[in-house]
Amino acid sequence: MDTKILIVDDSATDRLIISNILSDCEIYNACDGLEAMEFLGSNEVDIIILDLNMPRMSGFEVLEVLRNNPKLSKIATLILTNYDETENEVKGLSLGAVDYIRKPLNIDSLRKRIEVHSNICMEQKKIEFANRTLEGIVRERTEELILTRDTTIHALIGLLEVRNIESCNHTRRTQSMLRKLCEHLSEKDQFKDILTRNYIDELVNTSPLHDIGKVGIPDGILLKPGKLDTDEFEIMKKHTTFGVEALSYGLKENKVPSFIRTAIEVAGTHHERFDGSGYPYGIAGYEIPLAGRLMAIVDVYDALTSERVYKQAYEHEYAMEIIRNESGKHFDPELVVALQEIEQQIISISKNFKSTIGREEFE
Repeated sequence: MDTKILIVDDSATDRLIISNILSDCEIYNACDGLEAMEFLGSNEVDIIILDLNMPRMSGFEVLEVLRNNPKLSKIATLILTNYDETENEVKGLSLGAVDYIRKPLNIDSLRKRIEVHSNICMEQKKIEFANRTLEGIVRERTEELILTRDTTIHALIGLLEVRNIESCNHTRRTQSMLRKLCEHLSEKDQFKDILTRNYIDELVNTSPLHDIGKVGIPDGILLKPGKLDTDEFEIMKKHTTFGVEALSYGLKENKVPSFIRTAIEVAGTHHERFDGSGYPYGIAGYEIPLAGRLMAIVDVYDALTSERVYKQAYEHEYAMEIIRNESGKHFDPELVVALQEIEQQIISISKNFKSTIGREEFE
């Protein structure tokens, strides 16, 4: 056997006897608990054979240390007891020992117990190796999926930029504003369980797809330098459902990836209004997914403070006045308050990326 065994016993005679019985194993010795702990600080073993009654540091104290150390607690520890020490056996087992060996030593019993625990150790190592291999495969596949997701998102956004519908600066501004707003809200009790770090990342990464449906809207409407008429606006409104349809294409309802589900919520509901007067579904209040409510307020703020084909950019103060007036109407009142609480950060983000001309409706 190539099992590594540490014998911890203050009796040199017992250590020698056990070492001879287990001569086909890799044996290490310690005369007491302190020497054993020093050895384990820089060496690895599979099994510890531990005497309970020792000076300086008893076997019970060693078991306490082993149990409280995540790395050392995995070592299979067999305790040495006398035939009349049943109470010690029970206590040792309760402290994490996996088996006990009684003195005087029985050669066959000792070898069989070591064989059993050596086999268990070998199987555990195989499982740990398999788990590490599997974790590596999962990590690699996850990284591939993330890369595929991000590449797909950037390619889709590229379609909007090519048609001069949106700019990369609009994407950067709204993503940065959305992240700041989400992180701020995550500190509040009513949002902290929803706006987890993973969900915020997912929401921010998919937010550029909120207007992907605009690729299906004619240029004459998208790039019109003035206000849309009623018929044109009805066509414009379809970009929300176009986006949902594009993102849902080919997916089975029970097999929608999380980030696609979030992207669908953002694309489909960022023009819904808190009072129910929005589109395309006319849903109201908290029926509107949080992703849609969040995207609505940062998207409108950016539309107000950026130059568009049909208007000049408004100043921050005027834009915030409009948003405050729309609290409970267009926007979730809690989000309006939160946006005001991080005004300086929003202003900084807006100034960091210069505005470019596009069309974003705020009718």
